[in-house]
Amino acid sequence: MASNSFGHIFKITTWGESHGKAIGVVIDGCPAGLEIDEAEIQRELERRAPGKAHVSPRKEADQAQILSGVFEGKTTGAPISILIPNQDTDSSKYEPVKHLLKPGHANYTYLKKYGIFDHRGGGRSSGRETAARVAGGAIAKKFLASKGMKIIAFMKQMGSITASIDPADEEKLRKDTLASAIFCPDPLAESAMIAFLEKLKTEGNSTGGIVEFIAYDVPVGLGDPVYEKLEARLAFAMMGLPATKGFEIGSGFESVAMTGDAHNDIYTKDGEKVRTKTNFSGGILGGISNGMPIIGRVAFKPASSIKKSQETLNLSGEEAEFTLPEGSRHDPCVAIRAVPVVETMVALVLADAFLMNSHAMMGSAYYP
Repeated sequence: MASNSFGHIFKITTWGESHGKAIGVVIDGCPAGLEIDEAEIQRELERRAPGKAHVSPRKEADQAQILSGVFEGKTTGAPISILIPNQDTDSSKYEPVKHLLKPGHANYTYLKKYGIFDHRGGGRSSGRETAARVAGGAIAKKFLASKGMKIIAFMKQMGSITASIDPADEEKLRKDTLASAIFCPDPLAESAMIAFLEKLKTEGNSTGGIVEFIAYDVPVGLGDPVYEKLEARLAFAMMGLPATKGFEIGSGFESVAMTGDAHNDIYTKDGEKVRTKTNFSGGILGGISNGMPIIGRVAFKPASSIKKSQETLNLSGEEAEFTLPEGSRHDPCVAIRAVPVVETMVALVLADAFLMNSHAMMGSAYYP
């Protein structure tokens, strides 16, 4: 399995399985001198952690331990290694169904490709792996903040319930998102979503959702055509997350119903800065950031682990019935806990793009 790293200059490699002893991440390419401590990483991990209302009841403290790359509270430029022990790893619930192909899960494709699959909670294919990404993304977010960039992600849609937000009011959007138990900044939509979640839990079912992200104060010039366009890197990052089924930037799929004169973002001056009156491009033109907020959305499918019985096959190809064992844990909507993970992936893409841009400008008269 040779695809566990992400990034070019600011690069992460994650490791570990859902029910192994630990998971972790190694961050390479982080510049020296960045102030960081475990408490900052912990705050990011707590947002993604299970064991809270409306998500999986699995109990994990996700206590991050920095093993290398930080000295006296600052990054040294050396690889940063972070360890997150697994604690709630009772695998007995998976024994009765390990011989079955789980509908919507990866055990069939893993078995066909590798000839072996860790059935304990999905092994490497589990969403548990994303905790390691969040730990690495905490470093990336701190780096971006030092350059004036900020990112917020939130629940835009759950099932057919859609939140209404004002992307221009970054402070209110962040405050309302962080105040919500499900990261939904619209109180009316949040109430409807929570009621929907309670109904789904009673029925033993799940639903999908859309997570929207906005990156503010991104400088002009990030992204490298032709094959490293910024939106292409963001799409690659998001579609590498578990349960993702769609990605769009700016107006996305709605742009097909628009005309050119309506969709074109008209340039204007804001003091000494060039801006656009609208932002249907989502802050990216020609694969390069244009200085406007970068706005995108990620679609997550309904959680595959549901309490309803489903038809399937066993490992011998015989017809069987799959039912989650009593005491199994699942998220009625995986998109909720995906919110901080989406933020993480945006941060990793932008940190990498910023450093790639800096390297490209070295030796130029315009290099700061």
